[in-house]
Amino acid sequence: SMSLQSIETSHGAPDTAQAMSVSKTDPFGEGVPFGDPSWYGKFNSPYYTASHVAFRAKVRDFVEREIFPHTHEWDEKKSLPLDLYKKTYEAGILPGVVGAPWAGGLGHKLSIQPPENFDYFHELIILDEFGRCGSGGVLWGLLEGVHIGLPPVLNFGSEDLRYRVGLPVLKGEGTICLCITEPYAGSDVANIRCAATKSACGTYYTVTGEKKWITNGVWADFFTVAVRTGGPGMGGISLLVIEKTFKGVECKRMDCMGVWASGTSFVTFDEVKVPIANLIGKENAGFGYVMHNFNHERWGFVVQANRFARVCYEEAFLYAHKRRTFGKKLIEHPVIRAKLADMIRQIDATHHQMENITYQMCTMPKTESAKALAGITALAKVQSTKVFEYCAREAAQIFGGASYVRGGQGEKVERLYRDVRAYAIPGGSEEIMMDLGVRQAMKEWENVVRNQGSKM
Repeated sequence: SMSLQSIETSHGAPDTAQAMSVSKTDPFGEGVPFGDPSWYGKFNSPYYTASHVAFRAKVRDFVEREIFPHTHEWDEKKSLPLDLYKKTYEAGILPGVVGAPWAGGLGHKLSIQPPENFDYFHELIILDEFGRCGSGGVLWGLLEGVHIGLPPVLNFGSEDLRYRVGLPVLKGEGTICLCITEPYAGSDVANIRCAATKSACGTYYTVTGEKKWITNGVWADFFTVAVRTGGPGMGGISLLVIEKTFKGVECKRMDCMGVWASGTSFVTFDEVKVPIANLIGKENAGFGYVMHNFNHERWGFVVQANRFARVCYEEAFLYAHKRRTFGKKLIEHPVIRAKLADMIRQIDATHHQMENITYQMCTMPKTESAKALAGITALAKVQSTKVFEYCAREAAQIFGGASYVRGGQGEKVERLYRDVRAYAIPGGSEEIMMDLGVRQAMKEWENVVRNQGSKM
C-alpha cells in the first residue's frame, strides 16, 4: 500500500513503481496499436504477474493452433467437434472459466495443474484471448456452457454433485448448460413457470416445462435448471441438475441470427423424474444462486464483447492500410481515421473499467462483492455491448461491400455484426441492466441518508 507522502517525496519513477507493485512486461502479440490491451504493449500495469504473462502465451498459442484454422468452418456448420472440450482441458484452460478458486476448488482432483496463484485475471485472459477468433458462436460453443452452467454446481452443490457433475465437465468429458430463460420469462427470472413437483415419498421431483435460447443445449449432458418448487415469485425457485439420459428430456436446435456454433436450443422437460440428490443447495433458495451467478456471467460478457469490439477495430485498421480508394489508402482519409479514433477511445476505456471490476473480484470478500459489484457489472455489460455494436457497424462501413460477404476479407466483421444481439440481449438485456445499475445506486443512497439521519 502506498501513502500520499511516499508519492510526494519520490521523484524517481523506480521507487514509486516499486511502492505500487507495478509489473513491467515485455511486448506481446502482433503489435497493432490498440489491437490488444495496453499491457501487451509498452504500458505498465498493477494487475499482472509473471504467472499471467506465461498463461497468456499458452492460451494464445492454443487458440491460434486449435481454434483459428477452423473458426469459419465450425460457424458455418453450426457446431464444433466435442473432442475440443478434452483438448482444452488438457491444455490447462477449461477449468479456468468457472471463476476463482481454480476449478471451483476441485483442482486437487484433476491431473492438470493451474497457473501459479490463479485469479480472475487468468480467467479474463482466457476469455479475451479466445475472443480473438472473432466468433461468439465458437467461443460460446466451447466455453459458455461451462462458464455459466457449472459455477452454481461448484459453488452451491453437494460434494456428491460437485464430483459427479463437476469433474467430468471440468475434464471436458461431459458438457453442461444453464437453463433459466423460458418462452414466458427471461429477464423476469422471478416469474419462471417450469414446475418441479416433489414426490409423496420425497425421493424425486417431477419436472415439466420449457426452456428457450439455451446455449449448448443440443449437446449438453447436464442441464442446470431453474424450476418452480414453491409458491409464486423469487421465493419459490430451486436449481436442479437434470441429466440428458433422464426420460422426457428433449432438445431442438434453434436457428438464430448469430452465435451459430453455440448450439442455441429449445429444451422441453416432459414429466422428467429427477432424484432429490440432484437439487443444488437448498429447496426454494435457487433465486439467490441464480443472482450470484449473474455477476460472473455478465463480467464474462464484458470481456468477450470488448474483445469483439477490438477485433472489429483491428480488422478495420489493417484493412484501411491495404485498401485504396480515390488514389490513396483508406487510412489517409480523415473520415476513416475519425471512425477508428471513436472505436479506440471506447474500447480502451471499457477495458480499464473491466480490469477495475476484475481487481475488485480478486480483492473483495465474496460475501461483499456479490452486492457491491452487481450494479457496476450490469452497467459495464451495457457499456461493452454498446461499444461492440458501434465498432461492428463502423468496421462494416470501413470494409464496405467486403463486410457483406460471408467469408473472405470481411469474414470476422460480417460474423460479429450478427453476434451483437447475442451479447446485448441475453445475460440481462441492456434495458434491464441500466435499470438495475441505477436502482442499486438508489438503494445505496437510501442507506447513506438513513445512516446520516440516525447520527443526527
